[in-house]
Amino acid sequence: MIIKKEIDLGQGKILSIETGKMAKQADGATVVRLGDTMVLATVVSSKTPPPPNQDFFPLQVEYREKYSAAGKFPGGFFKREGRPSEKEILSARLIDRALRPLFPDGYYYETQVIISVISSDQQNDADVLGGIAASAAIMVSDIPFPSAMSEVRVGRINGEFIVNPDINELQRSDLDICIGGTANTICMLEGEMKEISEAEMLEAIRFGHDAIRRICSVQEEMAKEVGKAKRAFAPASVPSELTGKVREICEARLKQLAYTPLAKEARAEETAAIYRETLQESLDHFKTLYADADVSADPSKAMCLNAHVIEEEIHSIEKKVMRHMILDDAKRLDGRTLEQVRPITIELGVIPRAHGSALFTRGETQALVTVTLGTKKDAQSVDTLTDTADKRFMLHYNFPPFSVGETGRVGGTGRREIGHGNLAERAIRMVAPTEQEFPYTIRIVSDILESNGSSSMASVCGGTLALMDGGVPIRKPVSGIAMGLIKEGDNYAVLSDILGNEDHLGDMDFKVTGTAEGITACQMDIKIDGLDYHILENALEQARRGRLHILEVMEQAIPSSRDELAAYAPRLTTIQIPVDAIGLIIGKGGETIRSITEETGAEINIEDDGTVTIACSNVEGTHAALATIKTLLAKPEVGTTYLGKVRDVRDELGAFVEFLPKTDGLVHISEISSTVRVAKVSDHLKIGDRVKVKLVDVRKDPRTGKTRFALSMKAVEIDAAKDEQKENGQENN
Repeated sequence: MIIKKEIDLGQGKILSIETGKMAKQADGATVVRLGDTMVLATVVSSKTPPPPNQDFFPLQVEYREKYSAAGKFPGGFFKREGRPSEKEILSARLIDRALRPLFPDGYYYETQVIISVISSDQQNDADVLGGIAASAAIMVSDIPFPSAMSEVRVGRINGEFIVNPDINELQRSDLDICIGGTANTICMLEGEMKEISEAEMLEAIRFGHDAIRRICSVQEEMAKEVGKAKRAFAPASVPSELTGKVREICEARLKQLAYTPLAKEARAEETAAIYRETLQESLDHFKTLYADADVSADPSKAMCLNAHVIEEEIHSIEKKVMRHMILDDAKRLDGRTLEQVRPITIELGVIPRAHGSALFTRGETQALVTVTLGTKKDAQSVDTLTDTADKRFMLHYNFPPFSVGETGRVGGTGRREIGHGNLAERAIRMVAPTEQEFPYTIRIVSDILESNGSSSMASVCGGTLALMDGGVPIRKPVSGIAMGLIKEGDNYAVLSDILGNEDHLGDMDFKVTGTAEGITACQMDIKIDGLDYHILENALEQARRGRLHILEVMEQAIPSSRDELAAYAPRLTTIQIPVDAIGLIIGKGGETIRSITEETGAEINIEDDGTVTIACSNVEGTHAALATIKTLLAKPEVGTTYLGKVRDVRDELGAFVEFLPKTDGLVHISEISSTVRVAKVSDHLKIGDRVKVKLVDVRKDPRTGKTRFALSMKAVEIDAAKDEQKENGQENN
């Protein structure tokens, strides 16, 4: 049975959801369409029970863009889609983060969601459509999923909010924010803004949530019409006697530890010792209490002897202790107040050969950030369904295992690293200079050296400082802060600059970046239902105060961008040449431009409009390349002196000298020297010699019609002698 639903999003945008036509062997499948962009989402959840000790939900969300969807071939040597692009990874994360917290607690069955872009009009981005399609596919399946989720993108043009703006509308929009949520609450945010206020951001979220409610309602209707019963699922229930015994053993110790401010490693060691001793004491207790026959007959008794279950109970008590300490006493693990930001230290110029660098340390989180400046040739090629423009501003984030005191595999860039780097990049890009103002390609690299609390926000701060250290003229400095939330019933606490444990045991991770004037980027993940707008409003205001505090510390270290670029940064010089002279500068097969690069060490880029950009790390190379290009464009003028190169030698006639590119003239044997009589030209000149010559005559050959250039070395010597006489006469006077 094919079921199709439509909803009008406004501005003539019709969103449709269809099920029952494609991928019918999956547990659930839907096709979502907006314009001519279509995505197919499928979901399959294993019916094999997870292992008894499994404590995580193995959810895999894959997002793939097919080039055939836009009638395109993949670029490169292999004409087939390969590993996921950065855009595909970011889109998959956007969907995963919104879906994951909505599955029932304790549902650990392996589940795979695959979103395929099967048609693209290259105007409507498919990422948020993929989130809707994924949720709808789960809703029409038998997989337990309590409520529908929808994602929308919100833009604003001339003060008017728009749902799911296309790429042309986004270019005119002052915000681009993706919102994921249910009919009752928001569970995910991510986006960039042009320094909007907290009130404006809250208004955008409310606007997006209205659209989310309507789309969720359509999904609920579709699920009812499909009428597929949900598979039976009940999370395992831990025996009360186990919970009571574990609490009796470790609650007091965990509470005492929570109220003792400690460094991350020391706290981890103390916590591990409590876990180890509580586990052993619990096992010893229940082994003496239950006989083997009792354990075999009653699964609940077996749970009392399951080490993994016991450790989960200890973790539950640890979480409860920390949360109540924050809610009841407004006290945090490291002794700070709820709004207090950890101490910040900043060092600039720590990497001597980088084009800008900063070491940013906030508490036990440290980022070493460097900036590299390049030319247009260094820009990253982009080839997605909706974007083919070269990328000239990029931020790469690295999170090695030693940053958290662990060993681990060091391989390709992980999804988390790509996501964190993208957030920091979007935050700083809002204040980066335009290509006209600063025609460099900019690459920022953030290497996390220590981590205990948001390293992505450290990358934002460190990236800003490194740019300013390198003399990049950013419009304003940007800082970032990670906010947390602890909520029990109506009681809640918003935390500024959260620790790793506060993130893990809390209910929200809300990262906000911005200048002193407004927000430039945000990312939020919520683990609970029922986040009301009052809490969000308080979190945004508290984040603003924290952001301004961090900006003050940054501005004390460096108030504005340095006046000069770093010593080893390339210097760019731009000149304009006639469009019809581009071929002359490039030469046959690029011969001329390569020779200029080899001789001067400068890199040269030429635009179609005749803009020539010369990049070189030293002034001499820039001047040499500039002089060569100007010489190439010059026209022969009688009476002008040139530095030429001997191309041919005729002993009884003279020497042919290339005095302008591809332009030769004859230095007659009688014009070689003013002081001696030349009998044999090869005694004075050899091929390849650099000589100064003066153009003394230009005439057309009556037989061939070619222009002939008469050059003189003797005239140069005579002019030099006259100049010397004048100088000597002036000195005598």
